[in-house]
Amino acid sequence: METNTNRRDFLKLVGLGGVVFASSLGPWGRAMAAAGQDFFFVQMADSHWGFEGSANPEAKNTLKRAVAAVNALKRQPDFIMFTGDLTHGTPDDKVRRQRMTEFKAIIAELKVKDVHFIPGENDAGLDNGEMYKAMFGISNYSFDHKGVHFVALDNVSDPNGMIGENQLQWLHDDLAPHDKEQPIVVFAHRPLFDLYPAWDWATNDGAKAIDILTPYEYVTVFFGHIHQEHHQMTGKIAHHSAESLAWQFPLAGSQPKRSPVPWDPTHPFKGLGFTSAQSEGKVFKPATIQIA
Repeated sequence: METNTNRRDFLKLVGLGGVVFASSLGPWGRAMAAAGQDFFFVQMADSHWGFEGSANPEAKNTLKRAVAAVNALKRQPDFIMFTGDLTHGTPDDKVRRQRMTEFKAIIAELKVKDVHFIPGENDAGLDNGEMYKAMFGISNYSFDHKGVHFVALDNVSDPNGMIGENQLQWLHDDLAPHDKEQPIVVFAHRPLFDLYPAWDWATNDGAKAIDILTPYEYVTVFFGHIHQEHHQMTGKIAHHSAESLAWQFPLAGSQPKRSPVPWDPTHPFKGLGFTSAQSEGKVFKPATIQIA
């Protein structure tokens, strides 16, 4: 198990994405840590590969910096999860496929080969996820790792911003065999709760997913889409967003329209970074680390 000093060194090295230790996931995770089986994973959100614009004049380098930062870790994560908007959207199918191909080539340089994905609306919203699935595989799935159950949801392929009844039934059936006290981690691109629907910061049937998750004691949801750190509770479920690898959005409702925060050349990479999450008892205490 990492010491606090080693974790601080680890955080200094990362530079981008999100870092979560298994010991943060309630009593099961802490029991694994006590047995020397603690682990962590890295979350990266909203790389928008293919974006060009003043909101991030370094957009061609940011994803590559993230890959280099993770590869530089003294201890490699057990796996990496990209939580959507892998690429920047375009109606041109040829360009969209090219961006996905380039994205895959860049992340192929990761030392960690256990890499998972879910789509964002930029990846899947124009064709109900058909090209995304052809390039990256199924868009909702689950897996178990060292006593933790992980669930990946697709709340972007439906153009109405919904999970959909079939996937909700799948979620219910997938969780049914699991102990109510087993830690569950959910990945989604959009927030499952209504953060700010006027800016499309919501999932139209997200409340149904939350209802399915609520009977389980230790559920944590990690999402992207909003390009900023945000933490919210729905009952006993903790929701945490990761900062973007592309550009920063302003706080919800702080201006009439959703538009990127202008790039500040005197503070490059301001608002871009990663979130680490560790627990105090049964409660997450996340911290955001900015890119230097």
